[in-house]
Amino acid sequence: MGNPLAFLGVNEEEERQYRSLLRRGSFPPASDPQEPGPDSPPSLEESALDRLVALGLATRNTQGAVRPVPPPRAVDALIDGRLRRLREELESEATRHSVIESLFMERLTAPSSPRADADDPGQMITQLHGIDAVREAIDELTFFARTEDLTTEPTGVLTEESIAVSHPINMRLLRRGVRMRMIMGSAIMQDDTTLTYMRDLVSHGAEVRISHHPIERVIIVDRSAALTPINPAHTSVGALLVREPGLVATLVTLFERMWEGADELPGEDADMPSDIEREILAMLREADKDETAARRLGVSVRTYRKHLAVIMRRLGAANRVEAALLAHEKGWLS
Repeated sequence: MGNPLAFLGVNEEEERQYRSLLRRGSFPPASDPQEPGPDSPPSLEESALDRLVALGLATRNTQGAVRPVPPPRAVDALIDGRLRRLREELESEATRHSVIESLFMERLTAPSSPRADADDPGQMITQLHGIDAVREAIDELTFFARTEDLTTEPTGVLTEESIAVSHPINMRLLRRGVRMRMIMGSAIMQDDTTLTYMRDLVSHGAEVRISHHPIERVIIVDRSAALTPINPAHTSVGALLVREPGLVATLVTLFERMWEGADELPGEDADMPSDIEREILAMLREADKDETAARRLGVSVRTYRKHLAVIMRRLGAANRVEAALLAHEKGWLS
């Protein structure tokens, strides 16, 4: 039969062991060996089982029993592992040969560019004009990021084009173990595309919070460089690339304050309201005053208002009328 999995980094012995485990179905804990029968497949040593688990070809439960991973999932895991290793090797080679740096040097010969003043490595504050120049700076900063990436998105909504551009960058950072923290505006709760994308990043290790207060737009990389818009009201104009240590430290402090004031991104299982939240939403239609609604629900006015504030933050509603409308659209009142 040969070794069909060799191209995925699995040697002949490891493949034989995986096939044996597939035929067997499971392998008991080391402390609970089974008596082999005449038709039983060859037994597997504990070290071989550990290797299968490390390769993603098997799983071990809390009791120590080992089961084979279904073939489609096993092959997917092997493919992902090889792609990850290949990417790491290529990025390491690119760094070792200073490929990016040598290509950046070519810009020094250009007569002018949207980021002409960025060619001076000693420049502490650089103006980047236009979205293309900003994206180029983000590519450069994130490529060399080693420890941390801090980002805010005040609108809370990303276009499909923006997601397509940022997704490979963010995944590259997460694969390298860079800590990624993002603060999104509350409108994210009404945009399924952005919400799904953020949850996907969280599943890969990113940390995402939602701010229900106005936040400033900023990107900070390794606490050594930051990007802020030239004109916050018109971000397409361009950005300021800041490397001055004092200013970067101030922006980091600003980010940390915004982070502390933001809420955790709710998971998919947290989308639906609790029973008390449903009752309070119903009271928005049935009772004119908080006192009346609280009395009907058997809670204090303070407790009622506290729950209502939480609901409005979850919905991203500016007022109670909008909260009722958004809840109805989500099917929370049905």
